[in-house]
Amino acid sequence: MLNYRRTNIITGILLGILLLVHMAWQPVPWWLWILPLLAWTGLTAWGACNINAGFYLPVICKSDIPDKRMALTFDDGPLPQHTPAILDILKATEVPATFFCIGERAAQHPDLLTRIQAEGHVLANHSYSHHFWFDLFGPAKMLAELRQTDQVLEKTTGLVPKLFRPPYGVTNPNLKKAILQGAYLPVGWSIRSLDTVATNEQELLQRILQKLHPGAILLLHDTCEITRKVLPELITRIRQQGYTIERIDKLLNIPAYA
Repeated sequence: MLNYRRTNIITGILLGILLLVHMAWQPVPWWLWILPLLAWTGLTAWGACNINAGFYLPVICKSDIPDKRMALTFDDGPLPQHTPAILDILKATEVPATFFCIGERAAQHPDLLTRIQAEGHVLANHSYSHHFWFDLFGPAKMLAELRQTDQVLEKTTGLVPKLFRPPYGVTNPNLKKAILQGAYLPVGWSIRSLDTVATNEQELLQRILQKLHPGAILLLHDTCEITRKVLPELITRIRQQGYTIERIDKLLNIPAYA
């Protein structure tokens, strides 16, 4: 599988071959020097933006189980405008979920953290600030954000999350260092709902339902009105297709907390 290390090795070999040709045989045109660098730039950018590729580090994006089990995950909360209503729906339908919390928001709404835990859901780390430029932070600053969120969750619930989802799903070498140093388990998704940009409820439902598969991890957000609106029907139709919705730690057979 193509990854960051192999891409660097291949690029280095190609540049080395060009250098040998240039020195031992004939001058190499300038554009031939640029081609490997352009390919490297494209591949590393693609790898950063495609969490499922595992380009920079292995990320758990689904379970390989053959049976119809899956997990719901919610990012970017908790927010009092939407999270309580989503929790009401999950409670009424007896569905567990995982909430990848932004630490700053979690600190502002400890009551929601307490409720999420009390109702049997998983609390996980989604950075402290969810800063737009988070992926440009150095490893130490990234790790500081993750640990700050851990402290917020531990103070309120007594639990230290083991699971981490990168803001925007972007990965890079600095994030790999932070994750390894903090001993986190990075978790992505296999179904991206795009609920943050969706405007039509039925189109959102169809986009999700068409992509269902055994072991799926569905990415939703407890920050969107449309997500709250479609959630009851979504759960019903997922079950109609024969799926069981489980906690992510059970689905993946991994620890949720340190």
